[in-house]
Amino acid sequence: MDALVVKDLYKAYGNDVAVGGVSFDVKDGEIFGLIGPNGAGKTTTLRVISTLLTVTSGELTVYGKSVTEEPNEVRKIISYLPEDAGAYKNLTGRQYLEFIAGFFTSGSTKKEMVDRGVGIANLGERIDSKVDTYSKGMMRRLLIARAIMTQPKLAILDEVTSGLDVINATEIRGIIKDLSKEGTSVLLSSHNMFEVEYLCDRVALIDKGKIVADGAPDELKKEYSANNIEEVFIKVVRG
Repeated sequence: MDALVVKDLYKAYGNDVAVGGVSFDVKDGEIFGLIGPNGAGKTTTLRVISTLLTVTSGELTVYGKSVTEEPNEVRKIISYLPEDAGAYKNLTGRQYLEFIAGFFTSGSTKKEMVDRGVGIANLGERIDSKVDTYSKGMMRRLLIARAIMTQPKLAILDEVTSGLDVINATEIRGIIKDLSKEGTSVLLSSHNMFEVEYLCDRVALIDKGKIVADGAPDELKKEYSANNIEEVFIKVVRG
């Protein structure tokens, strides 16, 4: 069963069409990249899939469950990390993970979930420091831990390494690779084309609310006579 199937998705705000007939699928266990310029409809699409926005028209299923008809069931098997996510700054990192875990489980399984999150965050002794003392990289690691400690079937990650230094970004990419190897499907959006090419099994390029190119990175490079995905991106958007 596919992790995600999006068929003819439309999302409009009055007369303003943000997403105009998008279709793509994410295979079970793969890392799929949704890329495009600012305002292309990436984040809107991710928010619709995450059940945070309602659908104007179209069909979306996550492991066979309808996003529109079974949103509560979908929420049980996904995790969404937006680019602008934050955490409660008056809590320590550990307390924040405990707070989030409480929405999913209790008792010994809650402790297991929190321990898993602490391991993913890999903040050492700083896991017991207040969140308001964290650097941006530390905060992002905590938020990624929050997003994937629940072991979602589909992780939806928006600009997951935005603004991070090389070391933190590299470590987070490693976490995503490991997550996929453990069986979680990943849908991510990123402006970092190196990151997209390194991480993604397949890519869809969205522009002006429509999918304008899709395929494996090597296939797209061959199709557009490009040396890398960044060149593909530029050729498609300008073309």
